[in-house]
Amino acid sequence: MLKSCKYCGRIHSNKFDCGKKPKRNKEPTKINKFRWSRKWRKNRNRIVERDQYLCQICKESNQYTYDALEVHHIVPLEEDYDLRLDDDNLITLCVTHHKAADRGEISREHLRSLLDTPPRL
Repeated sequence: MLKSCKYCGRIHSNKFDCGKKPKRNKEPTKINKFRWSRKWRKNRNRIVERDQYLCQICKESNQYTYDALEVHHIVPLEEDYDLRLDDDNLITLCVTHHKAADRGEISREHLRSLLDTPPRL
């Protein structure tokens, strides 16, 4: 079957390698292997449950975001891999606040202070 190639713009068989398609590096890193692990998924679910299925930054300002939650490593895996499953290093954030925390717009001290506060019911 002939198709228009989205990489080179020519028309050729979909089984033909035009050489323009970017090659993927499929070699998994230590961090990616961890993120794919059952141990991480289980721990991540436990942290979200601990944080009452709410973004902790939103909750602080009485907004309750429970969609698109992610678990954030306060100290990134690249800095200290040994803290990867430490409950005191993990916090539930919405996508927006997770990206802000990754950029450093939300301080690590502030995130840690949210872990120290008792849950509000």
